[in-house]
Amino acid sequence: MTIEPRGDDARLARHLAHAAGLALLEERTGTAEGKALKDAGDARAQAVLAALLAEHRPGDAVLSEEAADSAARLSAERVWIIDPLDGTREFSERPRTDWAVHVAFWEKGELASGAIALPARDVVYGTDEPPVLPPRPEGPIRLAVSRSRPPAFVTEVAQELGAELVPMGSAGVKCSSVWTGEADAYLHAGGQFEWDSAAPVAVARAAGLHTSRIDGSPLVYNRADPQLPDLLVCRTEFAEKILATVARHIPEVIAR
Repeated sequence: MTIEPRGDDARLARHLAHAAGLALLEERTGTAEGKALKDAGDARAQAVLAALLAEHRPGDAVLSEEAADSAARLSAERVWIIDPLDGTREFSERPRTDWAVHVAFWEKGELASGAIALPARDVVYGTDEPPVLPPRPEGPIRLAVSRSRPPAFVTEVAQELGAELVPMGSAGVKCSSVWTGEADAYLHAGGQFEWDSAAPVAVARAAGLHTSRIDGSPLVYNRADPQLPDLLVCRTEFAEKILATVARHIPEVIAR
């Protein structure tokens, strides 16, 4: 894949996510198990992404889950926000496929582009070729939730909405389920960081989906504190209804 030195950040994001995904698939064929496999995956994907960014965008700042942060990014105009392996638990549980690589590019205050690789499913979603939303089937709203630890808050909101819960793995996979049509919304309030949502949000926006905090306020990236604890990604026709329902539960979420 040929990458231009400048001006094609969306294609570069796709290339980075794909390359890290291939490395993770190779890492997964080894004998490591459990924590050792998680750690090896995190380190391998981080090394691939760091090397490629140093080669293609040496002057850009980087915020990564798997690297030391630097205050220099706060005054930078160009920042890559990456999660080398989103869903380490699922990655370590062969043959699960619900784990991902997140690569987002932020420029002058806004997410400009991004890509998510789901390596075990042999797919990369990116802003260079935004996903096309499929027609929605009839039925209740479907909420993507954690397969192992769905927040009580989301369960309560789902009950009020008359929604169905669709359990799955990583945050990237849950976001992608909205643009692939497996779910109608991903609602989260259990604590996240910018690298958990930046790439999924970039792709979701390119696909025409609603993205916001759970109180409806904008998602802001490249802040001094990278914690970004809550998120709503959903089909636009459900945004108002979901936000109105969530608003009745926000005091309980804060109390928790």
